Amino acid sequence: MSRIGLFFGSSTGNTRRIAKMIKKRYDDATMAEALNVNKATPELVAGYDYLILGTPTLGEGDLPGLEADCQQPSWAEFLPQLQGVDFTGKTVALYGLGDQEKYPEQFVDALGLLHDFVTARGARVVGAWPTDGYDFIASKAERDGEFVGLVLDQDNQKMLSDDRLETWLRLIAVEFGL
Repeated sequence: MSRIGLFFGSSTGNTRRIAKMIKKRYDDATMAEALNVNKATPELVAGYDYLILGTPTLGEGDLPGLEADCQQPSWAEFLPQLQGVDFTGKTVALYGLGDQEKYPEQFVDALGLLHDFVTARGARVVGAWPTDGYDFIASKAERDGEFVGLVLDQDNQKMLSDDRLETWLRLIAVEFGL
């Protein structure tokens, strides 16, 4: 089994594309194939000590899922299945996608919701990301002047995503023992 599990939720495919970009940088022994959470099981997630989890924020700060008009189940339906998973001893890195111009008051809120879920179950979250360079009003993903994970805005700052991703992957590599 690979050392790092890579799971994402998606609605338009942007979060999946970022997951695939992450996976390309690692061999199969290091990182599992990127897997949409609508195909994952709690047992599979629980089997990894190192996890990278990705989510977009939909609408007014929602996790992707059927109630947020996604075509398929996603994080909104999968998180309740993870209620009983103990994340103690697991190292988790998070990335989130959002639109800071259209939703400046709920910018990447789903990233904050995902963070709160895993930390409430004992996870150690790594990979905090600076808020510099973003223009937003409020975010549930902001803690002490930083985001709880990598933040990408594919709608307004796509040209910055590759560099941001590379920098973040170097940052979390240390925490993942790579």
